[in-house]
Amino acid sequence: MVEEEYLKGMKVNRGRMNSLLHESCQYGVGHRWGSGPTDTGMSRLALSDSDKEVRDWFVATTKSLGCNVTVDAMGNIFAVRPGKRDGWPTYVGSHLDTQPRGGRYDGILGVLAGVEMLQVLNDYNVETEYPIGVVNWTNEEGARFPVITVASGVWAGEIPLERAHDLQEVGGGIATMKSELNRIGYLGSTPAGYRSMPMAAYFELHIEQGPILEANNQKIGIVTGVQAYKWFTVDIIGQEGHTGTTPLSERGDALLLAARMITLSNRLATKHGAVITTGVLSVSPGSVNTIPGHVRFTLDVRAPLDSTIDIIETELKRDYAALAAGENVGGLLDSATPGKPLQVSWQTDSMSLETKFHPKCIELVRASAESVAGSKLLLRDIVSGAGHDSVHTNRRCPTAMVFVPSKNGVSHNPEEYTSPEDCALGAEVLLQSALRYDRDRNSGEVEWW
Repeated sequence: MVEEEYLKGMKVNRGRMNSLLHESCQYGVGHRWGSGPTDTGMSRLALSDSDKEVRDWFVATTKSLGCNVTVDAMGNIFAVRPGKRDGWPTYVGSHLDTQPRGGRYDGILGVLAGVEMLQVLNDYNVETEYPIGVVNWTNEEGARFPVITVASGVWAGEIPLERAHDLQEVGGGIATMKSELNRIGYLGSTPAGYRSMPMAAYFELHIEQGPILEANNQKIGIVTGVQAYKWFTVDIIGQEGHTGTTPLSERGDALLLAARMITLSNRLATKHGAVITTGVLSVSPGSVNTIPGHVRFTLDVRAPLDSTIDIIETELKRDYAALAAGENVGGLLDSATPGKPLQVSWQTDSMSLETKFHPKCIELVRASAESVAGSKLLLRDIVSGAGHDSVHTNRRCPTAMVFVPSKNGVSHNPEEYTSPEDCALGAEVLLQSALRYDRDRNSGEVEWW
């Protein structure tokens, strides 16, 4: 059993962890933004050749540290260090896939902190009561196969395996998740699911991806939950026409209507204390002198409460229909010439309900953060604005997250950065949280779901 004073004395090797993190980033190097050797982003899409390379690296590294490695049918990799007793492992982890123009810390830090945890346990000759492991989840970003956290969703039984396997890559390619898992050698034989690979608990270290910790000169975010989100695709069908010969009153301009709809979404987000983003917009036929006849755009709607998402969806659909019919909603047609009515259709692509993490795991993260940081002033409770694999694990096992600051609040960007000092602090909180859970679980203090 790991006692309190000994627990506090175990320290992450900051230099080793920083070197290991950047070593893993040799696979899938992205956009260069500075002159330093690590001043590049990452472009490591899920199940690409570079993803295979970093997976091979992760498997070899964790095996060298004494882990048994299992790959499931979604390509999730579970590296488990044995304990004194058999039982469900306590896991830490995150993801190694990135955005097309991503950074070196989103997801990567959580996995590498897990590898460093294994190193520290070996350094101090710690024998945990139960097994402890590190997991790398497949396609968390949803950048190549367009459902975020899809593989942890399959593990949790919330996304059917067949649906996930049949996801087709974005950008017009014909590859599916299953075909690419098979191609790179990570279509595992173990069924993807919590029954085949159960977890006693799950802790995830992640960069904040926002400005709150840095703005308040704080070092650790104790994540109490994750806000809800819903993704939509909106299609507008208008009428193509010549830009020089068609009067404004006779136009069915799909792009003009889309512009008004996107503006309205920003107003509704402001009204309800939410955030709404259009990240993808396609225009057809895409000619300088042709009125756009078809526009498709995405809406990413996020708010702390499920009820807020529902209200926004209702108001968006009502107001978009009115705008398409030519009504002057919110003054968006003031001083403009009304055109012809247009057709609008909606598709719900993905959704996640608001998440509240397990109170016992939050308590253990808080105790660990206080031990590591030394001052409660350096800590804050925080709700994640972004989705994470922890949302799915939370459905099947006690779960909590740890945040560390993001420089200038920047993420999904090559210049994403968290200092080695802050990475190490977060890794120590993660280490302590997992070990405290292992200790308390042994003493029967854990309240199970």
